[in-house]
Amino acid sequence: MFIDGLVNSDSTPVLEAAAQFAARRQDVLVHNIANISTPNFQQRTLDIRTFQDRLAEAVDSRRQRFGGNRGDLDIRDSREVRSVRDASGQIRLEVNPGTPSGNILFHDRNDRDLERSMADLAETVASFRVATDLFRTRMQLLQSAISERV
Repeated sequence: MFIDGLVNSDSTPVLEAAAQFAARRQDVLVHNIANISTPNFQQRTLDIRTFQDRLAEAVDSRRQRFGGNRGDLDIRDSREVRSVRDASGQIRLEVNPGTPSGNILFHDRNDRDLERSMADLAETVASFRVATDLFRTRMQLLQSAISERV
């Protein structure tokens, strides 16, 4: 119970969800880039803004329900992202990427946009790095507290 309270407190579940989303989005973007010259390939996308809005709603809801930053983080499902709790109670994100609109359809019926894909990939890598760096700092703080070296 004590460890569960430490892991589910403050920003830890939020950082975990943000890192999971960034990892799933990176998989989608890398797949798009790998198929950049494949005929009839349609790029897929995960909308980062929608996920950030749903994550913010979950944080606000948790604060209202529990009166602070403790408790389960319930992220409302969207068209592209679904949160599922596994047997241990951890949140696992399942994604269903959508198809972006507005790209130019080339003669091989591929709707590639390499510049946009690379920009999205850079944004995703940066958000993953921020989430994991903050998570690592949080874990180092807990490790210091447990080993009484504060």
